[in-house]
Amino acid sequence: MDHDRSSEKLAGELRTRLDGSVDASVRRRVEYSSDASNYRVRPAMVVFPRGEDDVAATMTFAHENGLSVTARGAGTSVAGNAIGPGIVVDFSRHMHAVRAVDVEARTATVQPGVVLSDLQRRLRPHGLRFGPDPSTQDRCTLGGMIGNNACGPHALAWGRTADTVRELCVLDGTGQHRTLGADLAAVPGLAKFTTANLAVLRTELGRFDRQASGYGLEHLLPERGSSVAKAFVGSEGSCGLLLEAEVALTPIPAATVLTVLGYPDIASAADDIAAVTGCAPIAVEGIDAGLVDVVRAHRGTVPELPRGRGWLFVETAGASPAQALAAARRLCAQSNADDHRIVTDPAATAALWRIRADGAGLAGRTPDGKPAWPGWEDAAVPPENLGTYLREFASLTSDYDVRGLLYGHIGDGCIHVRLDFPITDAPRRFRSFLFDAAQLVVRHGGSLSGEHGDGRARSELLEVMYSPAARAAFAGFKSLFDPENILNPGVLVAPRPVDDDLRVAGLSPVPSLGFALSTDSGDLSTAVHRCVGIGKCRADTHGAGGFMCPSYLATADEKDSTRARARVLQEVVRGELDWRAPAVEQSLDLCLSCKACASDCPAGVDMATYKSEALYRRYRARLRPLDHYVLGRLPHWLAIAQHFPRLANALAARPRLRRAGMRLVGIDPRRDVPRLAPKSLRRTWSDNNDPTEADETSTPEVMLWIDTFTDTFDPEIATAARQLIEQLGHRVRIPKDRVCCGLTWISTGQLDGARTRLRATLDVLADHAAAGGPIVGLEPSCTAALRADLPELLPDDPRAKQVAAAVRTLAEFLLEHPTWQPPRRPHDTVVVQPHCHQHAVGGFDAERRILAAMGVTVAELAGCCGLAGNFGMQRGHYDVSVAVAENALLPALREAPPNAVFLADGFSCRTQADQLAHTPGLHLATYLLDCSTGPAVG
Repeated sequence: MDHDRSSEKLAGELRTRLDGSVDASVRRRVEYSSDASNYRVRPAMVVFPRGEDDVAATMTFAHENGLSVTARGAGTSVAGNAIGPGIVVDFSRHMHAVRAVDVEARTATVQPGVVLSDLQRRLRPHGLRFGPDPSTQDRCTLGGMIGNNACGPHALAWGRTADTVRELCVLDGTGQHRTLGADLAAVPGLAKFTTANLAVLRTELGRFDRQASGYGLEHLLPERGSSVAKAFVGSEGSCGLLLEAEVALTPIPAATVLTVLGYPDIASAADDIAAVTGCAPIAVEGIDAGLVDVVRAHRGTVPELPRGRGWLFVETAGASPAQALAAARRLCAQSNADDHRIVTDPAATAALWRIRADGAGLAGRTPDGKPAWPGWEDAAVPPENLGTYLREFASLTSDYDVRGLLYGHIGDGCIHVRLDFPITDAPRRFRSFLFDAAQLVVRHGGSLSGEHGDGRARSELLEVMYSPAARAAFAGFKSLFDPENILNPGVLVAPRPVDDDLRVAGLSPVPSLGFALSTDSGDLSTAVHRCVGIGKCRADTHGAGGFMCPSYLATADEKDSTRARARVLQEVVRGELDWRAPAVEQSLDLCLSCKACASDCPAGVDMATYKSEALYRRYRARLRPLDHYVLGRLPHWLAIAQHFPRLANALAARPRLRRAGMRLVGIDPRRDVPRLAPKSLRRTWSDNNDPTEADETSTPEVMLWIDTFTDTFDPEIATAARQLIEQLGHRVRIPKDRVCCGLTWISTGQLDGARTRLRATLDVLADHAAAGGPIVGLEPSCTAALRADLPELLPDDPRAKQVAAAVRTLAEFLLEHPTWQPPRRPHDTVVVQPHCHQHAVGGFDAERRILAAMGVTVAELAGCCGLAGNFGMQRGHYDVSVAVAENALLPALREAPPNAVFLADGFSCRTQADQLAHTPGLHLATYLLDCSTGPAVG
């Protein structure tokens, strides 16, 4: 607590000197205590500079107060390079401009916080690109890439980041501005240092392209251009803070072709690398069958691969598609692969590359579900030694009884792997393995790191790879830039032990009180530590939408990412924060519980579930906020209101009364209250209970799940669905009792109430499901709750899994009938908003197939609508809700042609579009029925 007060006092002093912001809150410091590594170091404060003057003022302040300074971009550093105990400077928030692009000179000048994919978009119209392209390119920053000397698949053809830099403007550890280029005089004493260390620089450094460990001092040699800028690359923030960089660009190939080569295993693929690279490919990536198996389990399917258990993904380029294809055919002829597949279709190519792109996250779990950790994730050896190294590495991992998934840049000899190290209960075995692995890679002439840098994970291991003279040269180089060791101390020089500051060491299990957490053995600690920090939740979608972390897309604040929320919950399960701590409330407040992370996060983080568990623990047997009683128990209140729909609608239509009532119960008064239907579906159904008879021996009855929203607001949707189902010869019925999926109770953490309602639901649905009858849901969030939350909340009731397996969306049910054909509507334009819960739990493929068969022109949105059930209604969320809608929904509706149909199965999605864009939405059931029986809709 004293440390917290001290941090806040210091932060208050620094705030007076900056245009940017300083945050020393407990929550913020927790969010920045980890990157994508195994390590946890809580900083004193986080600074978000707006410009170079702020960076300089921060450095001066650090000197005055004896604080260290650590630079951070997207925080995706895997080796613990972007965490520190003093001031963490986040350049990604404000310093992300592309200052200039010189098309003729093929250079770009950028600030350190610019995201790589944003730069690539800026360059694409000019036919140019930045060469290196790590798998995190949609969130990694140029500053981080320069800090780590990032590479990516195309480094084989276009080089590492060090090969691109022309000039760097930096602030060194003394606060001095320096412009680094190809002149050793830029740093006093550097020329003399270079002369004194020529032997070491020539014999121990720069032996092969992927030798990333240590400093890149070989670039100081006269025969290598005496480039101080290139030597600075890969210094991991330990020599200076980057202010601006001029980098070289490369032309985008006119045409490329992907060839996938199949081998018996990944070591055999590595043996063939000379034959493959002899065909001058621009990228050669390797993938082990274990990773493909995990991708298949995660997605349900993977694109077709050639025969084998290890594959090379090889990209060839040419001045025309024919030339690129000819190069691919030469490759197949010259390689020693057992099988191959040449891919020219862009969509198929993208699907195959996605296997590789998701590797960093999916490799965070072994095939048997154990957490796998970085630490030895990017070692590299000269390519000609790679096959032998991989076989010996397999023996080493077997000796230590650890497993992992292999993939990586085989063309340059760099292999990625995460291993199920016993960090939690045996960190010393982790340490022992790392030293043995270091000895192995050195025997093969390799490098501890091939692109991620050394950081806290490998800096201590440099003693295995380098002589005392080389390590002394590293220390001498740093001292020229940072004589007081203020910049990122403990990294590269005077390293911290590799087993200090481990995030999960010594943690005990935390049994879940609410959900079964079946994939994490019921342990909440294991669940929240699924987050390995790779930051896909920070992906720069640039207006193209994206389901995961809608609040982060709206605010661009780290606190609103899934990763930051996971970091806060990790502090809770380790006992550093209480469930009722303000930091926990602040962190989870803007989580929309959209569940997108459950499917989109490669590590499988399910923040909606964790938030529900956290709310359950926070308010269990305690008084809750009023909106929990109103919105969280909405089905209960609507069941009462539907008996008096005219009165309820009349009261809601009186603005002053509505606003006062909404303020009273914690709902934003800017929201409208949806109108109740004059007659609920249940009352309509009971008035017309004579469905078409069917041959019950050949087709089972269909249970139409009547959710609260359809029943009370849009009963015509259920009527339309009933007609569509009956047209297929089925008898349709609805649950005899008014039952509920419990979703609103779940989203507000009222899990005891949710379980009560779900047990009643099982009593009504279990016999139907046991008889093989399908249950067709109309509201996607309720359908998802029955599929995913029901078995997790009632894991000991065998009926739960049976009922969950019986649940279908309407689209899925219709497509199960091969004779059913949707109506053709080739002249219709449809704007489609998939529901987040459906995207996460069941997917939207069935709806896509139906719309494709109809022949409509489809604009499918890839992003949350922003209302997300109770989230957008709660006081304090309106502005963020609107901002989320502006990411995809509202622009699409504004740009749609006047006669376009807005299709949204989710009640929240239709409500948001109606309230913010005055655009009514149709459910798929209504649209299909209207198209079958009437003229074009809209």
